[in-house]
Amino acid sequence: MKIGIALGTVRTELWESVTVEADRLGFESVWMPEHLVLPLDASGSPYAGSDHPPIPAETPVFDAFATLSYLAGRTERIRLGTQVYNIGLRHPFVVARGVATLDCLSQGRFEFGIGASWLAAEWEAVGLPFDRRAGLIDESISVCQRLWSEPEIEHHGEHFDFAPVRFDPKPRQRPWPPLHIGGDGRAALRRAATVGDGWIPMNHTLEQIPEAARHLARLRAEAGRQGMVEITLGAPTSDLEGIRRCAAAGVGRVLVRPWARSRHAVEGLHRFADEVLEEATLLPVREAGPG
Repeated sequence: MKIGIALGTVRTELWESVTVEADRLGFESVWMPEHLVLPLDASGSPYAGSDHPPIPAETPVFDAFATLSYLAGRTERIRLGTQVYNIGLRHPFVVARGVATLDCLSQGRFEFGIGASWLAAEWEAVGLPFDRRAGLIDESISVCQRLWSEPEIEHHGEHFDFAPVRFDPKPRQRPWPPLHIGGDGRAALRRAATVGDGWIPMNHTLEQIPEAARHLARLRAEAGRQGMVEITLGAPTSDLEGIRRCAAAGVGRVLVRPWARSRHAVEGLHRFADEVLEEATLLPVREAGPG
């Protein structure tokens, strides 16, 4: 079992201290939330239930690649992820360059979590069609993968069109950093199985994970891909029993929050490391078959 921290659960001014301490204590990863812009007139929610408010427009938003590159320079072992990066809002040249830079600067410690985004107003603000995002995202992922792995690339698609280019340096991890697909819909599950290495659900309960894991295994087998899709989930609790239930359900990485308030985050990391971390990392994760 891998044990990580979602940086979105603490105030931004604590990201550095939490990440540095998590690295020192032996946590596997930290994961950063991401948006490009937060429109004032926004509705909807990334979570089920109409009573959940959208992200407040005054929420501080930092550039993911710049922030994680800085945190990479302050740490030695901990892996650095996005939870999740709105890949469709940028040209794949911009995405691929940021990923390659971060992966090189971190010595191959980047985990690239990507999503289709739920915030329609954010797409409208940059002049992109929210209702056509599925095809755009699929094409963007394909272009990025080619930029990261091929010496030269030429592309003529529905959304992107360019003559031959070179793209260097390549990411340190080959052929590219692990891709974790965020979301709960059919398109997200398809991407996780066919082009991704992991899946980050948002609205699936722990009880729903085993069936979803079997579905992912079936889709992956049908696509002729080997191995399993790694599932990253916020832990329902930060005690060992809660993490054990996650492992039994097929979750390969849990993001824990062993504190109630941000100001107690570092103290909570120490307490969790002393009482739970070592035993939790030894828990075997159930592998789901396509049956």
